[in-house]
Amino acid sequence: MNRRPVAKARTGALERAAAPSKAWAWLSAALFGLLLTGCGGGGGGGGGGEGAVENPAASGPRLQAAQLALLVAEGDATSEAIALAYQQARGIPAANIVRLPVSTASDVISATAFAALKASLDARLSSQIQATLVTWSRPSRVQGATCSMGLTSALAFGYSPAHCFGSDGSCSRTPLSPYFNSASHQPFSDHGMRPSMMLGAATLADAQAIINRGLAADASLASGSNASGHAWLLRTSDTERNVRWPDMQLLAIANVPGITMHYVDNSNGGGSNFISGRSNVMFYFTGLAVVPQLASNSWRPGAVGDSLTSSAGVLPLANGQTPVTAWLQAGATASYGTVEEPCNLPEKFPSPRVLVTRYQRGDTLIEAYWKSVQMPGQGLFVGEPLARPWGH
Repeated sequence: MNRRPVAKARTGALERAAAPSKAWAWLSAALFGLLLTGCGGGGGGGGGGEGAVENPAASGPRLQAAQLALLVAEGDATSEAIALAYQQARGIPAANIVRLPVSTASDVISATAFAALKASLDARLSSQIQATLVTWSRPSRVQGATCSMGLTSALAFGYSPAHCFGSDGSCSRTPLSPYFNSASHQPFSDHGMRPSMMLGAATLADAQAIINRGLAADASLASGSNASGHAWLLRTSDTERNVRWPDMQLLAIANVPGITMHYVDNSNGGGSNFISGRSNVMFYFTGLAVVPQLASNSWRPGAVGDSLTSSAGVLPLANGQTPVTAWLQAGATASYGTVEEPCNLPEKFPSPRVLVTRYQRGDTLIEAYWKSVQMPGQGLFVGEPLARPWGH
């Protein structure tokens, strides 16, 4: 089903969005069933997951530090320092540090150069490695002849124009992630792909702050904890960008231990499209090109926030929109954005319901975030991957 662009390049001109897609309709229905029955739906590469039902119980332990590889830009002092800081903080085995000949002089790596990089990486990773963490901030996207992929998605799937638009600029659906809403904790073993996350820090000081938040998050909302947080779910007056609201409504009525839900419907424009001065923010999902006053809020360790908009993953400046790194600088522990015009297909953005459900069940942050995006090819995941607030 064709959709309209969320935004036209740098101009900010908007077009009227079409009705929510059929895929989003089935997802909402599936998530409502998840809410009632506690059963998780699988992703899958061909059927969209409509009929797939998985046992929500863990298929083995959650992602472990020994299963995460740290990717370092060889010879880049900042990347080396960030990798060392993360290794020491999380107890990553030294053998899991992989140095790659990648130039950090550009925000973009060509598809040709990336293919060689990924081939070298894949040959060096053991079957034990289930996920990767990128410790450089440039490059953050892979540019082909016709379209771009987020670096983290390209590392997981390899670069292919099928995962992005193509030269016609149409609002194509892209391949489904087999990891979507999966109960698996061994994505490489079970699905043949390694989810990746970029730490999202350009300096060692910024990296250390993100790492510290991840460490502080661990078990902070586990059973028996008296800690509490707030989830802010905003349906904004930005019609083209507020299309996740059905999913937010389902999440708003869920019982998530330690979390108070706030569903704000400002679709008529009579109130505010953003929050400010709020404390203990754990989740913040919205749809705006520019999200004001992020730093005015105080964030719980392990907090997640993102906006459904066109260019949040186009680092560093996001074509004038709010970049994913702004969420981290404000105090969140992870965020997500797209690196080229995705159109407002909700399947290309995180499902708040899936993310929170998987996170609350004890998944690490990289697991929960990746499982929440059905079509992540154009996306960039940033943050601290091993944060686990509901862990034990």
